Amino acid sequence: MALKIRLARAGSKKRPYYHVVVADVRSPRDGRFIEKIGSWNPMLPKDGDRIVLNEERIKHWLANGALPTDRVLRFLDQAGLAKRPARNNPAKALPGKKAQERLDAAKQAEEEAKAAAAEAAAAAAEPAEAPAEEAAGE
Repeated sequence: MALKIRLARAGSKKRPYYHVVVADVRSPRDGRFIEKIGSWNPMLPKDGDRIVLNEERIKHWLANGALPTDRVLRFLDQAGLAKRPARNNPAKALPGKKAQERLDAAKQAEEEAKAAAAEAAAAAAEPAEAPAEEAAGE
C-alpha cells in the first residue's frame, strides 16, 4: 500500500484549516486516512503557531515509506525533519510566446525609430556643415 503524508482540508467556507494526515494514495483528499499527525491553520500569522506537527509519528511514517507531498515537505523542512531540495526554474519568469512576439515587435519598432531619427539628425547636420566647410576653404 502506497502512503502519502498530505493535507486534508477542514474548516468552513473561506476559513481553511488543514489536518496533516497519513493516507493511502487512492483515498480522497478529505476522505479516509490512517492517522492524523499534525495541523496547519493558514489564517494565523506566520510567526505564530500556524503549523503543529507530531515529530515522533512523522519520523515513524517516513521510516515506513510514506512520501510527503510538496507542501508538507516544506513544513517538514522548516521543522528540520526532512530535506527539501531547492528548485530553480529560470524559464518561469519569462513571458509567453505571444507576449515575447509583442516585445520583439515593439523593440524592432523602437530601433527603426532610432535609426530614422539618427538619419534625420545626420541630414539636418549635413547642410549646416557644408557651407561652413566651403567658407573655411576660401
